[in-house]
Amino acid sequence: MDDEGDPRMRARHSTRGMEGNTDMAEMQTHAAIKTGPIRHSVNGSSNAKGSIHDDATATKLGLRGGTVAGSIHMDLFGPLLLEMFGDRWWQTGNLSLNFKNATTDREPVRASLTVPPSGGADAQVDAWVDREDGMRVAEGTAAVGHPDAESALTRKPLPAVEPGQLRILSSLSAGMAIEPATAVYSEETLKSYMERITEPMDIHQSSRWGGAVVPLAGYVNVFHGQALTSVRRQIKDVVGLFGAIEIRNVNGPLIVGREYRTGGEIIALGDSPKTEYFWYEAWADDADGRRIAEQRMQLRFMKASSPLYQQ
Repeated sequence: MDDEGDPRMRARHSTRGMEGNTDMAEMQTHAAIKTGPIRHSVNGSSNAKGSIHDDATATKLGLRGGTVAGSIHMDLFGPLLLEMFGDRWWQTGNLSLNFKNATTDREPVRASLTVPPSGGADAQVDAWVDREDGMRVAEGTAAVGHPDAESALTRKPLPAVEPGQLRILSSLSAGMAIEPATAVYSEETLKSYMERITEPMDIHQSSRWGGAVVPLAGYVNVFHGQALTSVRRQIKDVVGLFGAIEIRNVNGPLIVGREYRTGGEIIALGDSPKTEYFWYEAWADDADGRRIAEQRMQLRFMKASSPLYQQ
């Protein structure tokens, strides 16, 4: 029976979500690859009608059902990154993922990292998420410190499509600023998210940095929400989805309840057979103006959902 329809799985996940850290014994290391346990990422936005997470909207667009946001799968890497790189990852680490295939509510998935060579303080490794049947969900890199290699997304060539070639994103352009604003990942938001988080960790309750650390999926909330506020108002009647996400801790981590100044800019626009998309860079500074974290994201908008592409 599919997990998304199994009430026993719902109950099991809800209970496990408050138990604390992943049992490290569940992780497996084979042939220089460290793999986490099977988990069941929850589609927490299934009630967002008209979105890619809504079953009715998603199936109308040709998908199997409402999709789990790609950012949710990023939480799968938390225990793996802690074991491989220690607390330092939350200070100067990054995770860079390109999303290949969508999953639906509670489909079994697991994260993997290649093991870095010993002896180096700074390192970058390959990172990926697979569904239990082997379907590749996401792939990219994870790193700590300042390795020589570029991340998966920063080395990815950016498109050079002119706004006039686009319909959905015709009002946007490379270099357009994302309006600065104040962002806070609140204690109330954390409390709600911990009821369904894929990988609960002790640092999301308290940490040596003076507060609870924002979950990896929550980093995206801090940056992405502002991008929608200043840019999405120009994009009408269309269904969007995450195409790729990179989060970077510069002087991290982001702390729950702490106020940050955020902003950014669109760096490229692009087009594919099924979507129009843009890439943007965003940043979050603390009250003293110190750069805490950054993000690169690709946002896709489905042509089939836009009246601009209706015959």
